[in-house]
Amino acid sequence: MKDPHKVFLIGPMGAGKSTLGRLLADELNLPFHDSDSEIEERSGADIAWIFDVEGEEGFRKREMKVIDELTRLPSLVMATGGGVVIREENRKNLQSRGTVVYLETEVDRQYERTCRDRKRPLLQQDDPKQKLMQLYQVRDPLYREIADLIVSTNRSNPKSVIREIKDYLHG
Repeated sequence: MKDPHKVFLIGPMGAGKSTLGRLLADELNLPFHDSDSEIEERSGADIAWIFDVEGEEGFRKREMKVIDELTRLPSLVMATGGGVVIREENRKNLQSRGTVVYLETEVDRQYERTCRDRKRPLLQQDDPKQKLMQLYQVRDPLYREIADLIVSTNRSNPKSVIREIKDYLHG
């Protein structure tokens, strides 16, 4: 059994990682960290700005450092950015240092939840739904590869998702 005091939420944008992460952290009485918020705090800039100035590569370097540091903490619930699984080092650190929960969401649901969000640099284009589909095709196998638990957040209410995660952790 993996460490129930270190829970890492992965999944696409719009899956509910930050919202569910806060609720889960409260339920488990653990500190909550959001890797994207941590990157913004440390750099003094929002993610869209980092993408504009440093490109995705610059952002991914910052992300890798933050993931390495946060996964070493003794206990936490961490919400990660949707693209965290792109880098092999992130996947290794997440998988080897805690319990990885993949919050799975259909592209249609993601689109509903993110279509009006201007803070998502990868969606600032003519066909954001098509981009979500492309991201899903690339990232879904990577999420599955490292997940200890897969929970759908399509229609579930937050309480049932939290219950499913807690049941798994306390197995």
